[in-house]
Amino acid sequence: MQGIAALQPYLIAAFLVWAALLKLLSRRMRSQAGRTALARLAGPARAVPLLRLVAVAELAVAGVLLAPPAVPWEGTAAAALSTGFLVYLTYGALAAPESSCGCLGAHGRPVEWRSFARAGLLTAMSVVAVAAGPYIFEPVSAAVAAAQAVALLGLSPELDRHWLRPLRQLLVRVRAPLAVREAGPVPLETSLRLLYRSPAYCSASALLSSDIQDFWDDGGLRFASFAARSRTAVFSIPLSGGAPADVRVALVEEPART
Repeated sequence: MQGIAALQPYLIAAFLVWAALLKLLSRRMRSQAGRTALARLAGPARAVPLLRLVAVAELAVAGVLLAPPAVPWEGTAAAALSTGFLVYLTYGALAAPESSCGCLGAHGRPVEWRSFARAGLLTAMSVVAVAAGPYIFEPVSAAVAAAQAVALLGLSPELDRHWLRPLRQLLVRVRAPLAVREAGPVPLETSLRLLYRSPAYCSASALLSSDIQDFWDDGGLRFASFAARSRTAVFSIPLSGGAPADVRVALVEEPART
């Protein structure tokens, strides 16, 4: 547990520095800031200065987390900042659900559940960081830290265009959902549904005295035979999914018995 706690300040600081730099260096910040929930809260004119101020606060907390020695109040400061993110996201979801949060610079993605999950994960990591001490290498703690880093990236909807969209495009190329599949045998029920809706079946139904007796396929057609009093009614049904009007019927005389 100590190894996991010791790595939390570095993970939190890396994320805060990244988020701050995106706010400070984004060229589209002025054009996108008016679409954030912060613009609804403080006014469009104050949105950009406030986002810059948040970036400075993120850099300050990140610097405190990275500076030795590790003391409990550093994790408390990070937890307070993450809790503030949660409060801000809640306001944005309720007061301006179509607005973005501006958490990672100039992005137009509205606040969604992943934004809350990311802020919640940062808060939990900050609470664990309160107990941080000198780091001693442990494979388990390194694996947990790597999983947390991946989770922070996956819970950032602003980054979907960098990994989620290419992944979906790759799956489409691999699976080829629109490719023409090899046709399998047509179920008998499918042919019968077409048959029962056809004018040919309606015209001969009064003569039929049995259910389907036999069927066979030949030349792209399915033939189905029914008893029709002293004769046999044979229907030809297209296998290629034709219309009911394409069904044909022929009445075959039964051979005379000797």
